[in-house]
Amino acid sequence: MALFDLKSLNSALDELQQERGISRDSVIDALATALAAAYRREYGKRGQIIRATFNPETGDMEFRQAKIVVDNTLVRQEDEEPTGDEDHRSRFNPEQHIMIEDARRIKKDSQLDEEISFPLETREDFGRIAAQAAKQVIMQKVREAERASIIEEYGEREGEIVTGHVQRFERGNLYIDLGRATAILPYDEQIPGERYRQGERVRALLLRVDEGIRGTFIRLSRSHPRFLTKLFEAEVPEMAAGTVEVKGIVREPGSRAKIAVHSIDEHVDPVGALVGQRGVRVAVVTSELGGEKIDVVEWSENPGDYVKEALKPAQVLGIELFEEENRAVVSVAEDQQSLAIGRGGQNVRLAARLTGWKIDIRSMGGDQISEDGGAQPEVQRTDVENVDAQEDTFTEAKQDMAGDDDESKDEGLDNLDAKVQDRDIEDEKVEEQQEEDVEKEVDVDTKESERESE
Repeated sequence: MALFDLKSLNSALDELQQERGISRDSVIDALATALAAAYRREYGKRGQIIRATFNPETGDMEFRQAKIVVDNTLVRQEDEEPTGDEDHRSRFNPEQHIMIEDARRIKKDSQLDEEISFPLETREDFGRIAAQAAKQVIMQKVREAERASIIEEYGEREGEIVTGHVQRFERGNLYIDLGRATAILPYDEQIPGERYRQGERVRALLLRVDEGIRGTFIRLSRSHPRFLTKLFEAEVPEMAAGTVEVKGIVREPGSRAKIAVHSIDEHVDPVGALVGQRGVRVAVVTSELGGEKIDVVEWSENPGDYVKEALKPAQVLGIELFEEENRAVVSVAEDQQSLAIGRGGQNVRLAARLTGWKIDIRSMGGDQISEDGGAQPEVQRTDVENVDAQEDTFTEAKQDMAGDDDESKDEGLDNLDAKVQDRDIEDEKVEEQQEEDVEKEVDVDTKESERESE
């Protein structure tokens, strides 16, 4: 009578390989290890090394006892005492060891530390305890194989965007079902204000894969600056191809972000490439981030020009740099003060983090409006490597996207002026909208003051 139902066994092997990515060979090896453990527990002697082989096609099993080839430099005999504290030789065990002289009588070319196996009687009737031990070995081996498969698959995708569905909530953490594995979107990696429903589709950055005692943990993030970069790479062919480079990113997740870009091709407008025709590309990214405002600025080697760009949409009239203090004093018109500072000082704060300069905003008359100075522990310099320094274990994702935007090809150099004009028009629209918002806030404050005075 066969110990296994071969038809059911092979069906289970195929299912494990398709659904969990565990190869048939891994499961068969686990099964052979379990049979060897059951045989040793039921029929073996203490210290024996049992090896087993199993053929899933025929159901045949073979058991063998393995012995390691040793000599007097590796082991000491039973009646021999250690020669000193530095004598690390183990005691000779006839069930585990075989002297090299005896081994060469069986196999002429035997070498030290080599295994020589001897056949054992085949048994198929195992007791309940041995069968339970074999079951535990199989489950452990299958879990290890599945863990290795997950690490291999998702470890190569670190730094890429993955898609999953909300599985459950637990203490503020979000558990995302990625198909073969469950990932964790911690509370501090979520975008503030976002709400999720069970079963909802979620996109996030695969931050890293950690292997712990309890299993494999896949950590996701939607607040990391690299998530914004990867979203733009998916929408902007020039970025995926490497023509447009990201020089710096700062974010206040859910509220506002600034991204500095540079083009290695003088015929490609880096800001226009990210914004897209009529703002289509940046609108897609903004929608994915729940309405987070994104300022796309052009990177410059000149610190003064870079600071001016970083303060957009505000228009800068003049700038004075103090390199010893790493400080920039920026002059703006009175009607540009609110834009330069931003609500709650957000615009100047993000500009300072993006450029690495402490920025003072002064009105045309010389009155200081805002100062972003003092210690700047959160300053992020303009190179991408320092942006990613927040995650020590984070590795750069492979850029596997390629191709060119057909519309960008058609426009070419002839329409370069038109691109610049479009950018100017968009900047003017943003400025007008910001000014209207400021006027509304001032009007509301005036009315409240009149009510209080009455």
